[in-house]
Amino acid sequence: MKRLRIRPCSSCTCTAAPCSTRPPCGPAGIRRIRPTPPAGEIQHDSDGNPTGLLIARPNATILYATLAKGPKLPVEHQINSTRHFMRELNRLGLTSIIDAGGGYQNYPEDYEVIEELHKRGEMTVRIAYNLFTQRPKEEKEDFARWIKMTEPGEGDDYYRCNGAGEMLVFSAADFEDFLEPRPDLPGDMESELKGVVSLLAANKWPFRLHATYNESISRFLDVYEEVNREIPFEGLHWFFDHCETIDEKNLERVKALGGGIAVQCRMAYQGEYFMDRYGKEAAEHTPPVRRMLEMGIPVGAGTDATRVASYNPWVTLYWLTTGKTVGGAQMYREEDCLSREEALRLYTQGSTWFSSETGKKGTIAPGQLADMAVLSEDYFTVPEEDIKKIESVLTIMDGKIVYATGPFKDLDPEPIPVLPEWSPIAVFGGYGAPLDPKKAARAGVPFQQEHQHSCHCHEHGCMHSAFMLMEGMANASRPKYSDFWGSGCGCFAF
Repeated sequence: MKRLRIRPCSSCTCTAAPCSTRPPCGPAGIRRIRPTPPAGEIQHDSDGNPTGLLIARPNATILYATLAKGPKLPVEHQINSTRHFMRELNRLGLTSIIDAGGGYQNYPEDYEVIEELHKRGEMTVRIAYNLFTQRPKEEKEDFARWIKMTEPGEGDDYYRCNGAGEMLVFSAADFEDFLEPRPDLPGDMESELKGVVSLLAANKWPFRLHATYNESISRFLDVYEEVNREIPFEGLHWFFDHCETIDEKNLERVKALGGGIAVQCRMAYQGEYFMDRYGKEAAEHTPPVRRMLEMGIPVGAGTDATRVASYNPWVTLYWLTTGKTVGGAQMYREEDCLSREEALRLYTQGSTWFSSETGKKGTIAPGQLADMAVLSEDYFTVPEEDIKKIESVLTIMDGKIVYATGPFKDLDPEPIPVLPEWSPIAVFGGYGAPLDPKKAARAGVPFQQEHQHSCHCHEHGCMHSAFMLMEGMANASRPKYSDFWGSGCGCFAF
């Protein structure tokens, strides 16, 4: 389910919490009598007032379109924001990502910020980017134009083109809203997809395709097999993203065509919705990662961030090894869960196949890129619930320290300025980081003042002991080195 919170008032600092005030016309000017918009739903409370929650139905199109209408920061502020996001990824131990593109991300216009950071030598995360078509019914023209502008592998180890996708044609988009019925793809999907895939195969462009449902995957593979007979895929890295409900027959077809499957932790966030609609038994192999590995299909792990899920890699590793959603629901049988080593291997070595960098990174070995992270806890031995709390205390990319805290704090690079000054990053840190009262006070953000215990408390009774208990519980669940990063809340996202 895709949801967008429209903030009811300017004083709200966390969209997971309700605001105490509401403008007369409702959130973002949405009036009580406003009709339901096409492809969306305005959620109302019991009194009929808009709550500020806009639900995208039956897919995420209205959400992405709404995000695209937001105000645009000046270029220098965009550059600053991107640097902060890369630092946040470094805090979680990441040094490389593969960008699957997204709606309203036009090439080359919307890549100018990262291009500038690359020129300045200020990238702290390696990026292999895929080009995502932006124009329905004109997808082939998009890719034909881009083929003339760049090519897979163009760039360097910091920033390089990785191929096409994950949207190849809009008619093939089977969005994964498990609160809604499975979408039926239009009848012209095959002809449109064949035109694009034929173009990419002829020009040796690796490609990826969003694929949720087995029914869609069957039709995609029909097209791929037809193109392969005309233009062999041999040596071409192509893969599906997601594949939650792929069956044994289609796994065999993927393997026969030399394809791979990139899995992400979407079920960690949507597992309960899936089980409500399709049942617990159907959810036990969504996706069938264990079977993919047994068959020798290339598999890589990721998050599908930032629109569909958090960018935190440790949530993915928790999901793969425990079979649980973030809400604690047990989805998979123990024998279908991965060992911690297997899961980590998918996230590191396994994913290098998907960026055509096998043997270049993914392990700490002579001749590979000098990227590594020292973790706050031992991933292999911590209790399973603590996997989600792991972060880095020292992150090195290309032999240079890009993030340091705790015992390595003195090695941390100079702080990045905050632009614009009102940016939430001035007060809130990253994923799961706790509130920092000092930062909040400096920024004028209201927060619960600490109770001042005195000798008079016994006369009227006080909540001192309760405050102490709550503080102890909060500290116990807090990441070990989170104090350095500052404040934040679990709903924070860039």
